[in-house]
Formats: sequence, structure tokens, C-alpha cells
Amino acid sequence: MSLSSCCNGAEMCQELDCCDLDSPDVDLNGSAAPTPESTLKAGLDATTRKKYMYARKKAFALLVKELQSTNTSLPNGQDGFIKWNCCGQEFRDLRSIHKHVAAQHAADVLQQTGNILQQLAAPTCLPCTDNPVASTEMSWSSSKVSDWFPDMTCYKTEELTSEPGEILLYYCYCDISNLQWICDWQRTLCELLHLNGKIRIASEGINGTVGGSKVATKLYINTMLLHPLFKHMCLEDFKKSDGGAHCFPDLRVGVFHEIVPMGVDPKKVSYKETATHLTPEEFHNRVENYLSASKEAKDTILLDCRNFYESKIGQFQDCLAPDIRKFSYFPNYVDQNLDLFRDKTVLMYCTGGIRCERGSAYLRSKAVCREVYQLKGGIHKYLEKFPDGFFRGKLFVFDGRFTISSNDDIISTCRYCGIAWDKYKLCSTQRCCQLVLTCSTCHAGGLTACCPTCQEKGLKTQTDLYQDQFKEECECTEMRPKIPTEKV
Repeated sequence: MSLSSCCNGAEMCQELDCCDLDSPDVDLNGSAAPTPESTLKAGLDATTRKKYMYARKKAFALLVKELQSTNTSLPNGQDGFIKWNCCGQEFRDLRSIHKHVAAQHAADVLQQTGNILQQLAAPTCLPCTDNPVASTEMSWSSSKVSDWFPDMTCYKTEELTSEPGEILLYYCYCDISNLQWICDWQRTLCELLHLNGKIRIASEGINGTVGGSKVATKLYINTMLLHPLFKHMCLEDFKKSDGGAHCFPDLRVGVFHEIVPMGVDPKKVSYKETATHLTPEEFHNRVENYLSASKEAKDTILLDCRNFYESKIGQFQDCLAPDIRKFSYFPNYVDQNLDLFRDKTVLMYCTGGIRCERGSAYLRSKAVCREVYQLKGGIHKYLEKFPDGFFRGKLFVFDGRFTISSNDDIISTCRYCGIAWDKYKLCSTQRCCQLVLTCSTCHAGGLTACCPTCQEKGLKTQTDLYQDQFKEECECTEMRPKIPTEKV
């Protein structure tokens, strides 16, 4: 049951962009005479009517596919080409056959649309069980991963690899038991669509950042939304930015204990206990009120849940940005600073929202805050609404771009000379993974490391054993306090 042929189940209610159609929907204004299309829609219940566009596009694609054949009668062993035969004519490209079917076979498409809608309205046949969630999972996990691929017959490789592309950032918390099936499906789906990036899968959900052509990312989103596991997601859950597959060195898909590494068992602190979500508009208004209050009247903490190297180059005004290097330090940071949060209202934010999900759940589990809120969609979504709002500087991203710009502010400085600078580079010392802010002049002068130890040792050739030891003595990791204690 591939996405190009399966018509059963409520999960197929999303619109599938399988091809461009030339037969637009009829827009009735109430005074026009009924058409076969409006008559068909009138006989549908509200739920099935929402699936009309998906059914219509699927019917069109199926009819075109039925007319398809391959010409294998070429001389000298040349490869055959795909053609379509209809009404005594031969068509050599998709656009011409699409125009023909739309103009000459609208009635056939409409009839097939009705058949598909009837199948969609019928109850899905699932194994008998008292657990409906388990039944749904059995329906997809018992099938081949290829059954949940999009219909690719309308697309050429050039469309899937074209530039400029885009990068998708998304996550979905949900209960997953068949982790390997989802892992295999995601890996082969991304390979099919020529997407690069990183995808983490765990029993608590999925977290992904992938890049490719805009055609490929659109197909990826549509395919995700059609899967029963992710039926609660919507288009808004995918944050988009300029980029492409070239922003990642490769594709990495794996199964992990957590979809974002906080270091706390998801069974002990669940995403289901997360804080109240605020839309970008609601968050903006609360931050505005927070900034306008006097210092003595402030009973709110604007908390940045990201790492120090992220908040160093971009943050909300007057926020608390913990000096931590990993998100896995965040729980200990909360534990050591409970008095700071006591009886306070906390407004939390991060890049895309995922760290706030369980970070806020952990903070709430301590039962010291008056209220805890988080920015829905993270800084990514906030900047879409307020590109010149209260977030200043650059948004750090975990790919080859390093940053996304929404305003011209530079809030950080060069590590060596102190001029305004916010463009990160990797430390030049082999096997040191720290980032360094070094301006063009200092970098050209040989100041390319993150700390004096790296700068002194970085140009020397090290054995593998000595490099391992050297990595442990790096000042920026070993001498930095891992869990800072804030002043109350």
C-alpha cells in the first residue's frame, strides 16, 4: 500500500501534491447551476469533504498512470522512454498528458474521486485489539517502509537537487515503539529525496533538521503529515530557512534514548508535563511587559535554554542566559539555582522549541515557580513574526551556516581584539570541537584557536594518544565552571 495507491484510513486526509493539475476547483457563489463536482461535494459529510482535494489529485494521478507505457522498440539497444497513449494520441511529456486528461476526461477523474472518497469514509480494517493506538501502529509497522513513500513519477532528479533549496527544522513528541521501522523509513525517504541532515528517533518522538531542494522538502513534509504517528503535526510545525543539502556533510539517522539530549530519563520527566505554550505574538507581549517593568517590580525571568555560545551572539533583551556548554547541564543548573526561580514566572525560549519542551517539564517538576511558559516554535517562529523585535543579534543553527540573520545587530565581540564580531569558526586545533569568535584580521594573523592552550599547542603535530590527552586539558572545557550558580 504505497502513498500512490493506498486510499484507506483517516491518515490520508492531508492534501498530497503529487502533480500540477490544470483543472481548477469550481468556486460556486450560490447562483450558478449545480455542477457534477458541486453535487458530489454536497453529498459528503464535513469530515470527508475536507479530503476532497487529496482524493481529486490522487484520482488524477492514478488515471495518468494507467495511460502510461514504455516504448521498448528503439533500435541498437537504446533505452526506452515513457509515453502515454489516450484517445488515439501519443504523449511524450507529463504536461501534455496532464492537459489532455484535464480537458477531455474530467468526468472520469470525478468518478474516480468519488470512489476514493467512499474508501476514505469507510472504517479502516485493522486487527482486533482493545488498544486503538496499537492497532494503528500495527497497520503501518507491518508494511514495508517503501509503502509510505510519496509518488515520485511526476518528478525528475534535477527537481530534487535544484538550488536554491531550504532547510527544515521540526520535532514531534509522540510515543513510538517500533523505532527501527521509523529509522529505516526516515533514512530511505531522505535518500530518495536527496536530503541531508540529522534525525534523532526515540520512544518519545522524532527530532529532525534536513536540507534539500524546495520540491524535496515539500514532498518530505507531505509524507510526514500523512503518517498516522505524526497526524497531530501541521505545516506550521516545520520551520523553514534558506539553505539546502549542501549545509550538511551527510545524512545521519539514528535511534537514541532522547530526541534532545537532556540526560534525564524520559519516563521520569516526560514531555507531557511541559509548560504552557505561548504564540510568538503572546510571547512578544509578555516580553514587552517584562522589559517595561521596573527592576524592583520584576517578578519574571526571561530564560534562554540554549548553550552559552548560542546566546553569546543572539538573545532576547535582558534575558538570563546560563553559562552552560551543553543542554545536558540544564537540569543540574536548575537544581543548583532553585532559589533563583522560586515564586517567579518564567518565560522560556530556545531555537525551535524542542529544548523547552522537556526543559520546562523539568523546571515544573521542582514545584518552585509560580508559572512557567515557553515560546511555541522557538526563536525561529518568533523571527518570522517579529524580525526586528526583542531578539537581537544572530540565531545560531546546528549546520554549516552557523547563523541565521534577522537584523543587523552584533552583540558579541572578537575573542582577541574586542571589535564587534559574530561569525563563528571552528577552533583550528585538531580534535577540539569548540567554536571561536575571531575577526578576519586576527584570524589572518594566526589567532585561530578558542583558548591560549589551543593556540599554543594547535600548530604542533600530535600523536593520536597525545591528542586525546590534550583535548581533556583544553581551558575552554576543563577550566570553565560547568554549572554556574547565579546571584539571587
